[in-house]
Amino acid sequence: MAESALRVAGQPQRIRAIVVDDEPPARQWIGGLLRQDPDIDVVDECGDGYEALESIERLSPDLVLLDVEMPGMGGFELVEMMGSNSAPAFVFVTAFDQYAVRAFDVKAADYLLKPVDPERLRQAVRRAVSQIEQSAPKPLELRAAAVPTAGRKWPEWLLVKSEGRSRFLRVRDIDWIESQKNDVVLHVGPAAHLYHLSTSGIEARLDPARFLRIHRSTIVNIERIKDLYPLFNGDYGVTLKDGTTLTMSSTYRRRLSAFRDGMI
Repeated sequence: MAESALRVAGQPQRIRAIVVDDEPPARQWIGGLLRQDPDIDVVDECGDGYEALESIERLSPDLVLLDVEMPGMGGFELVEMMGSNSAPAFVFVTAFDQYAVRAFDVKAADYLLKPVDPERLRQAVRRAVSQIEQSAPKPLELRAAAVPTAGRKWPEWLLVKSEGRSRFLRVRDIDWIESQKNDVVLHVGPAAHLYHLSTSGIEARLDPARFLRIHRSTIVNIERIKDLYPLFNGDYGVTLKDGTTLTMSSTYRRRLSAFRDGMI
């Protein structure tokens, strides 16, 4: 891995990578090989799919190298949770050869068998870099926001961590979302769940036909809106069915026109 995969591909910027494997020796071996490339930053190493999903959403890597069979959430389940339009490039690294066809069906950049040969890993990274280049590499949030929404499959579940435990939260159950520093709070009935993603990041992962951003710090499930009424300075009041009152700033009023005209 001494030769830079990015220089071979003609890409001048650094690639942010995450290694996901439930076996610590395998993580350390792959991570060590990647770190030999001066243009790759290994920004995290994860032991399972749940941990990896949170890390991907928090760090927005360009490349993820992951095992197939892991406790809890396996590699394919992780890829499906991410969705094909907002995901980084994936390279599967596994001891099982029977999943290769399925890996390429989900548009994996490559499929490696353990024990990993350093030269073969370098080739896989080069393929992943080419895939990243063809996707016009951007931060994950911007990349997702730039993809046309027609025909896109939107996530039905979000993985939420609280007090050391993980749980799946159905997206359609979310009433509204508010910013909290660099994170967001997901309001579901009387419960509130901290989610480690920016407001723009979560907006990019939600179906715009179901969720409406009404303020720089607020996103609302359209089905929960009871009524809207004008306020001062072009703002609107928004009342939800549970009695929650929010404000739609004048900056976001144009989005109402998009719904009225059937553009969303």
